[in-house]
Amino acid sequence: MDTGTHIVMGVALGGIATLDPVVTESSVTATSVLIATIVGSQIPDIDTVLKLKNNAVYIRNHRGITHSIPAVILWPMLIVGTIYLFQPEVNLTHLWMWTQLAVFLHVFVDIFNAYGTQALRPFSNKWIALGIINTFDPFIFILHVIGIIVWVFGAAPGYTFLGMYAVIVAYYIHRFIYKRKLLSIVKNMIPDATDIIIAPTMRNSEWRIAVMNEHQFFVGRSKRLEVNILDQFNRIPVPQTAVLTAAKKDSNLSAFLSFSPVYRWEMDDYDDHYEVRFIDLRYRSNGHYPFVAVVKLDNKLNILSSYTGWIYSEEKLRKKLEIITS
Repeated sequence: MDTGTHIVMGVALGGIATLDPVVTESSVTATSVLIATIVGSQIPDIDTVLKLKNNAVYIRNHRGITHSIPAVILWPMLIVGTIYLFQPEVNLTHLWMWTQLAVFLHVFVDIFNAYGTQALRPFSNKWIALGIINTFDPFIFILHVIGIIVWVFGAAPGYTFLGMYAVIVAYYIHRFIYKRKLLSIVKNMIPDATDIIIAPTMRNSEWRIAVMNEHQFFVGRSKRLEVNILDQFNRIPVPQTAVLTAAKKDSNLSAFLSFSPVYRWEMDDYDDHYEVRFIDLRYRSNGHYPFVAVVKLDNKLNILSSYTGWIYSEEKLRKKLEIITS
């Protein structure tokens, strides 16, 4: 989920913690638990700072080790230990319990996004992505904000947020069933499909669709269970040429390939350089595919510049490649 949603979830969990009599009998413990649930609901995303280095490092590592089983165990210890240094009279057991729940819920809800997490590390590096809830879901966020406002105006937070989460659980079930229906529709439309990716959008009734069979890619969108195929591309295997082999050694392209399961490629041969482009087909927006990896090589196959990330215009891509070259 996005940062804002994780924060309001931390507040909501702190509200539910008021149902714990051990928490409410001490103002120090109650305040500490609220702080800890907010921090715990956010701390696994500390790897977002990797964006400051470059997109390749971020793509390879975001929601990786910081969302792993050891991290889920260690984050609460770090938070509780830090709070204890300043509030030694706090009830450590109950502070740890609520902090542990906050960290666990952060990783758990991220599994339902299309991006997913490596939540089973170190036992498996597989990305777990159920793809039924968008990274930012307006319904979930607004419901939390309403719950917080109601709390501010005097409602009992524990039962308020428990009721809210009952609604959210029902919403998750609805989304799961909806996606299963879409999957069945797509299979009927393209019976020889080998891979089908159905990803949510911010709009409840709209989903992104990317499909592969042995020979083609299909890109579509659905609205209220009506599926429309918008683009079709021939599926051309990436050849083992010298140019493409050299391009694959670039860190940006390598990161892209580790992240993207459905893509097509292009190569342009200019007088003084080559340009290799890989295009993720999952994120079609207004006829444009914004998530790309581009590698520019000279005639001797030395990498001049490269980029991976979200680009919404060719002009901006050119500027980024020029900046990297300079």
